[in-house]
Amino acid sequence: MTTLTVDSTARDMVAAIRAKQISARELLELHLARIAERNPELNAVVSLDEERAREGAEAADEATVRGADLGPLHGLPFAFKDTHDVAGWRTTYGSPLFADHVPETDELVVERIRAAGAVTIGKTNVPEFAAGSHTFNPIFGTTLNPVDPTRSAGGSSGGAACALRAGMVPLADGSDMGGSLRNPASFCGVVGLRPSLGRVPSWPNANLWETTSTSGPLGRDVDDVALLLSVIAGPDERVPTALGEPGAAFATPPEVPLGRLRVALSPDLGGLLEVDDDVRRAVGEAGAALAGAGSHVDLAQPDLAVADDTFRTLRAWLFQAAFGALLAENPGAFKPSLADNIRAGEALTGADVARAYEQRTLLSDRMRIFFGQYDVLVLPTSQVPPFPADQEYPPDINGRPMATYLDWMRSAYLITATGCPAISVPAGHTVDGLPIGVQIVAPFGADARLLGVARSVERLGLTA
Repeated sequence: MTTLTVDSTARDMVAAIRAKQISARELLELHLARIAERNPELNAVVSLDEERAREGAEAADEATVRGADLGPLHGLPFAFKDTHDVAGWRTTYGSPLFADHVPETDELVVERIRAAGAVTIGKTNVPEFAAGSHTFNPIFGTTLNPVDPTRSAGGSSGGAACALRAGMVPLADGSDMGGSLRNPASFCGVVGLRPSLGRVPSWPNANLWETTSTSGPLGRDVDDVALLLSVIAGPDERVPTALGEPGAAFATPPEVPLGRLRVALSPDLGGLLEVDDDVRRAVGEAGAALAGAGSHVDLAQPDLAVADDTFRTLRAWLFQAAFGALLAENPGAFKPSLADNIRAGEALTGADVARAYEQRTLLSDRMRIFFGQYDVLVLPTSQVPPFPADQEYPPDINGRPMATYLDWMRSAYLITATGCPAISVPAGHTVDGLPIGVQIVAPFGADARLLGVARSVERLGLTA
């Protein structure tokens, strides 16, 4: 007899299957029941195939009985982000141009998760081509927040974070260019890690040398995030930019005592961010809790003034390269904000792109120097709490208008431009009970230590 539920940790689920306290089929049925209960309203899981999922769970149980070598995710139901190619499964990228697309091969992150024993059940919803931090598209519609279904679940990994918080899946994969892992983690009250560039390699990839976007893990706690990172991280001979540490090195976060930890706390990055009052309060309370636990906390931040131009230039350039031809052939098949961003890339010159890379090099150097003084930087994950789901993006913050659908995401994408690892951990609620996350940033390559810090912060009970 087991007391396992769909809200248990992924680690407990794996342990229960290995101990034969529950079968993969039984675990799957628990999750399918939760999907049936909550997904009709929340719209987080798409392209669900219960029959194939049951076949996968049965195969997992047969492997358990045989005494086969079981992977670290053995028997866990898994719905992949709908921008990640899964062989034999409908993968739409949230675009009507790919509404019936079925890939023939897995991409690398999917290959690794399946090889670790996960049972594929379907996909999680995304915005069109993963553009924007609100999850809606013309194929599947809008994903709603699991805490308050009138609100956004964030994006672009909004379906993943929503399904995770609602107990429809035990773990979730995501990707992050300008906050697509971190913002939905904050909005849904889960943990989301954007790893160091190269930590989670991407294949196939039309441009292996451009590393603005990265895949990463989502979990209901830091230990579960570490579990999934241990599966998807590590070198691959096809990806020369991949970092060398094996994924298994991240399975267990190190213990990082908060006493004497050097913390730079920045509610607004020195005035670069307009920040909602509830979010500012949550960041301040996190800083106070860290100080109370013995950390040395200063109000400080690196100079990231050039990061805005850096990120926007590279994003527009990458979008134009990826989607420019498609847009020219199908001008009516893109949402206006995405089409505008692609067209912005058409006007860029080689000098513009060179400037962005030079600035990115400068930012990397500034972060290296900054982290000589501090162990971590703590700031808002998102500048706002979850906004109404009928808006594409918040029109203003504290009365200051947001001119584009990117403006309100600066707290995430300015960090993207540095290349450093960043994690969002739940850190309180608005007065209306909506989740708020704080973002913790560490030096490049220090992913394991960042997980350890995040777990120590998690133990402070900031959401209690």
